[in-house]
Amino acid sequence: MPERTPSGTRDVLPDEMRELRALTERIRTVFDQAGYGEVATPALEYDRGDDGARAAYRTFDQHGNVLVLRSDMTVPIARLVGARYATVEPPLRFCYFAHSYRAVRTHRGQSRELLQAGVELIGAPAPEGTAEVLTVLCGALDAAGLTDYRIGLGDAMLYPALLDSLSVAEPARGRILAELTDGDFVGVEREIVALGLPVEETALLTRVPRLRGGAELFDGLDGRVGAAVTGLRAVYDRLADSVAARIIFDFGLLRSLGYYTGAVFQVYDPAHGEPLGSGGRYDELLGRFGRPLPAVGFALNVESVHVALMMEDRRRVG
Repeated sequence: MPERTPSGTRDVLPDEMRELRALTERIRTVFDQAGYGEVATPALEYDRGDDGARAAYRTFDQHGNVLVLRSDMTVPIARLVGARYATVEPPLRFCYFAHSYRAVRTHRGQSRELLQAGVELIGAPAPEGTAEVLTVLCGALDAAGLTDYRIGLGDAMLYPALLDSLSVAEPARGRILAELTDGDFVGVEREIVALGLPVEETALLTRVPRLRGGAELFDGLDGRVGAAVTGLRAVYDRLADSVAARIIFDFGLLRSLGYYTGAVFQVYDPAHGEPLGSGGRYDELLGRFGRPLPAVGFALNVESVHVALMMEDRRRVG
């Protein structure tokens, strides 16, 4: 028998397990106090074949149905709402602590198996619902003990709407959005220049994804961009000062999942090289499960939060 674990997985020993359990209990307390009820869903789901499922691991049951290991908890909770809460008055508040499974580039040290802590707020439209979830997110990170984190906030529809307004069609549109999702600004600029648009339009498309900063970014915005970011400003205006201070607007932020429809966000900490978590609005996903409701949520990678916490502690001691 092989003595190693599959690439992208690892054993967790008692000392670290105790720390992870203490960390999740602090986060669970925040979720509970905010009114989010904890749920659990099966690790196995039926393969629905939609763009909401990033399933990397598939198998078959005895009837020939294709089963997948869940790649996140958003789609399973959307299914749960449609099946078990079809007539319950919204808003619905759920939280979870669960493992998800993904295909990764293992040479980068990424994990196939992720312990996630997150919430889903179902039936609360923007901007109020988005502001609530960002507030819960900051509460969870504060309770975890992090002090240096920031939240990048963008809008999944901002740049696609900008491309539409300039009549950028497929396949160029898809290539640009793919490069932007990967954070490849050089690739974005190359694709835009190849379009042969007027100088002003080319400059606009290359400038907007690089806009990043505080609320001062809204000053002087008008025209296409100003109209596209009104939703983000409405969210920001509803945040308490302690939460607003954590926000960094990122007009080039996109997520790879196709179900995001508005505000999207990622958690960063200088003590860790990768995002600690992410989330956003998915106002159309619930409709696929028979109950069309607006929704927003986030998921934290618990082990990444733990690493960032240890690194912050070392910096303070050093």
